Amino acid sequence: MSKTQKYNCIELFAGAGGLGTGFEKAGFNIVSANDIWKPAADTYIANHSGVNYIVEDISKVDGDLLLKGTKYKREDIDVIIGGPPCQGFSTLGKRFINDPRNKLFKEYVRIVSDIKPKIFVMENVSGILTMEGGKVLENIITAFNNIGYKLEYRLLNAAEYGVPQLRERAIFIGTRLNVNIMFPKKTHSLTSEKGYKKALSLWDAIGDLPQSDDIEFNNYDKEPLNSYQKNMRKNSKGLLNHKPPVHNDKAKKMMRYIPEGKSAWEADMPEELKPTSGYGNTYARLNANEPGMTITRNFACISSSRCIHPYLNRGLTAREAARIQSYPDNYIFKGSKTDINIQIGNSVPPLLSQKIGETVKNMLDSSN
Repeated sequence: MSKTQKYNCIELFAGAGGLGTGFEKAGFNIVSANDIWKPAADTYIANHSGVNYIVEDISKVDGDLLLKGTKYKREDIDVIIGGPPCQGFSTLGKRFINDPRNKLFKEYVRIVSDIKPKIFVMENVSGILTMEGGKVLENIITAFNNIGYKLEYRLLNAAEYGVPQLRERAIFIGTRLNVNIMFPKKTHSLTSEKGYKKALSLWDAIGDLPQSDDIEFNNYDKEPLNSYQKNMRKNSKGLLNHKPPVHNDKAKKMMRYIPEGKSAWEADMPEELKPTSGYGNTYARLNANEPGMTITRNFACISSSRCIHPYLNRGLTAREAARIQSYPDNYIFKGSKTDINIQIGNSVPPLLSQKIGETVKNMLDSSN
């Protein structure tokens, strides 16, 4: 392959494009993508105009449809990436691949088998590695072995790859090439290990954004404070999706009593302001000087896992959550407020994806 030619990639379960954005930055050409949810498709298309995005149930998608209208054939596709939801995984031995509860994983395997890329990357929640005492992991490996792929996996924490967030994900890389499977080497440390950069903190990510409990800002009011913020702001003409979430009066009063890094359960506050139910990590304020907690779709809801702004009395804005996920500021999110929050919360951090993509590119280069 010439130095100017890019490797070709297809993204399944694409959502808003966290994986695809990272692979694109790593130098891949995203040929087509698929997801069943139109708001995510609108977001993807707004940011990746040249991609053939197919809004369809994956069970109705095959290689012909994914490549229809493009100039590419199956043999031109180097990599397939995607993260099939794992909620339905069962462990019925030989029936694993055929069990209806595993439908989405089955479809991912089917399309990999149909197109036969040189390499595939599959992302999932960390718990998949130990689910059912390891039986789910064993069945996943067997399913890909049966279609001709050797497979390895690692548990990667996004904070160790330059993302300002404690987010662990299981990453599976499979190949039918005669190459060593490689994973990205961590660049940052949570414990000040020698030879590594210090993990980025929440404030490293969002400290330059305008701060208010209730005012929406459309422009920056200060210069970037570090290289991460500078990179996030690159090519951005304004500030999008930075509208503070709305909370009721009781919630606002309660948050005033919650110290940085603590929860309502640890705070000294009037009895009538205390929440009536929840867990130790809910109604909790973030620590500005540590990496952010895992961003979920509920990052604006203070009763969710730790997501109260470190200094202000509110949950996170969509732009703050996107920054913590390592989406650049010029990334446009489409849909309702709820749609946008789901898209951001469900994403693979693009910066982590980029590091994975660069490693996959090295694998492909070594095979030529």
